[in-house]
Amino acid sequence: MTDITFITKTKQLIDSLKSVCANYGLGNDGNEFKIITQVFLYKFMNDKFAYEAKKLEDYKLGDAPNFQEALEALDEEQYNFLLAFIDANTPQLYPHQTITYLHNKQNSNDFAKLFDDTLREISINNAEIYSVKSASGAKDKMFDELSNFISDASQRDAFCKALISKLFEFSFEGMFNEKYDFFATIFEYLIKDYNTDSGGKYAEYYTPHAVARIMASIMVNDKPKGVKVYDPSAGSGTLLMNIAHAIGEDNCSIYSEDISQKSSNMLRLNLVLNNLSHSIPHIIKGNTILEPYYREEKFDYIVSNPPFKLDFSDFSVALDKDINKTRFFAGIPNIPKAKKESMAIYLLFIQHIMYSLSARGKGAIVVPTGFITAQSGIERKIREAMIERKLLRGVVSMPSNIFASTGTNVSVLFLDNRADAEHIVLVDASKLGATVKEGKNQRTILSPLEEQRIVDAMNKKVAEVDFSVLVSAEDIKAKNYSFSAGQYFEVRIDYVDITAQEFTFKMQGFEEQLNALFEEGNCLDIEIQKQLKTFTYNDK
Repeated sequence: MTDITFITKTKQLIDSLKSVCANYGLGNDGNEFKIITQVFLYKFMNDKFAYEAKKLEDYKLGDAPNFQEALEALDEEQYNFLLAFIDANTPQLYPHQTITYLHNKQNSNDFAKLFDDTLREISINNAEIYSVKSASGAKDKMFDELSNFISDASQRDAFCKALISKLFEFSFEGMFNEKYDFFATIFEYLIKDYNTDSGGKYAEYYTPHAVARIMASIMVNDKPKGVKVYDPSAGSGTLLMNIAHAIGEDNCSIYSEDISQKSSNMLRLNLVLNNLSHSIPHIIKGNTILEPYYREEKFDYIVSNPPFKLDFSDFSVALDKDINKTRFFAGIPNIPKAKKESMAIYLLFIQHIMYSLSARGKGAIVVPTGFITAQSGIERKIREAMIERKLLRGVVSMPSNIFASTGTNVSVLFLDNRADAEHIVLVDASKLGATVKEGKNQRTILSPLEEQRIVDAMNKKVAEVDFSVLVSAEDIKAKNYSFSAGQYFEVRIDYVDITAQEFTFKMQGFEEQLNALFEEGNCLDIEIQKQLKTFTYNDK
């Protein structure tokens, strides 16, 4: 099965699940998102278990003409050994929990109950690997009782049978022996209907893949091992997936926090799809700014696309304990009396990230481009601290509309506790990219060559006219701590050699043009005076 075939079939599966939801009155319903993502997770777990079980040579399950029958034929002792030998990150299923088993039982009475009970059992049996934890320590359940989303109880059996029929149509197994980077494309397709203005706030968490790739390529230019990677506002995990691929899934552990239950569930699915199930216990659903679960942890790599605008007025007073002591050294943004959605909560995330870096830590943070030049307030204090601590490695100012969901211009800060303060790289990529239309929005798309140009400028410390510049910490201090590349570009004057005759001819031409403009101006003055004399007073 080729990449294109696999992508196409996966998209067809997602579309067919959406069709089932629509046929039972759940199209664009708030619960449709839960149904599709949870059923998709069940399908992936089922096929992953089958793939790993068939690899165990002692059981010959891969050679069996009917895998389900061979699985059911194992006695209890044999099955326990099978579960013990299977890879630790593989979901553990029993014969009566497979999709094939449920497909064969579709004529059973009360099928919806059988379906829900099966998913509940799988959730309990795999809680240690797949459950997301809240800040309080409580673990969530992987699957809801999906049949209960159908209000008409008489339709629940048919609804669950329709879901199982769609899941039974093809298998993921053929792709598990290869590593493919197109999971990101599948994931983007999966959530595209939930990443629009009408879909709530989920668009806040979505980072373009180009930005994520650039951040990962700049941060990871070696092959570290045993490192901790953290995102304090993880969303669906696009940034985490890209940096994990760059480091190597086996060489890193993923840690994340996010206040959204929806994004935590999507991140769990993304970790499963990307062979990072071992990091699921580190996913925390909680308020990073108010009660950071990983307050005392230090991380080797931190990536973040924090929310730029989010109301934190309900807990801003409680943050005072962190001022000038630990995290929020530069202060807490003021709470505006109006337009609370304009709160600069991202400034709190930047300070939290600086606080959370290990001694060898590296960070990459998406910020509004206005942050890099603001000359007062918390923004200025943070930039000063980055320079004084020799923490700034470089900045990339991205093209406008790189995010389809917002018109805010963004830049990416690159931090490194081992940064070279004499060779800080500032890149102005604002003129790159091609503009395309996505729905009602315009979006700028970077080509692979343009992405590589940005990465090379940062990693190779390349100075390029009107694109990138190398500056020192002292240079930045002299420019009032501006991180904008444009303020450091040299003003160039192009000189052209001409003869005395050519010079005289040019000057005569300029003089003639100027005289013509003066003459035209005089005519306009006379005409205006004539028009003024025609005005008369009328009291009616």
